[in-house]
Amino acid sequence: MANHDPAPRERLLEAAYACVARFGMAKTTVEDVVKESGVSRATVYRVFPGGKDQLLREVVAWEMGRFFGALAEAAAGAPDFASLVESGLVYAHRAVREHEVLQTILVTEPERLLPLMTTEQERPLRFVTAYLLPFLEREARAGHVRDGVDLDTASDYVARMLLSLISSPGRWDLDDPAQVRQVVREELLAGVLTPEALAAET
Repeated sequence: MANHDPAPRERLLEAAYACVARFGMAKTTVEDVVKESGVSRATVYRVFPGGKDQLLREVVAWEMGRFFGALAEAAAGAPDFASLVESGLVYAHRAVREHEVLQTILVTEPERLLPLMTTEQERPLRFVTAYLLPFLEREARAGHVRDGVDLDTASDYVARMLLSLISSPGRWDLDDPAQVRQVVREELLAGVLTPEALAAET
């Protein structure tokens, strides 16, 4: 019979995430993760030689990956690039607000979480940039990208602005579809897409 247990690394990340949700980052220990995962202590240090510090960094990166994977899936059906960015922004804002573990740690242990998120921020940036590029290339083939725009640079710019807005929307109410449309089409993409593409109704 096939063994359907996830690999040790995945089991450890899932267990560590469960422990952080239960105990918080500061109080989670390697022993807690061993008990939760059923994986030996020796295996923990074989997979994560840096011990608890490395494990927590990897848990943050792992959960970021799951978050942005869900974000990509939620926005994938959008009919055009501007709508894709709008859908992604709305989904991400809501998901961050409703992420109970994240919100709890941001309140109780921000000094522990924020440095880890900063350390791992290049991973979601690379993911979002790579995800956006094919959609932007499709817009370019349709003649919807402004002359002189470099698609790689534009994808990187849009990804950085999206991540910034998700974490700090400033004056924008991202629960208001009209404001989301405005910030995306009048500020975020104004220098990337043609006016005709930005004016299109979805």
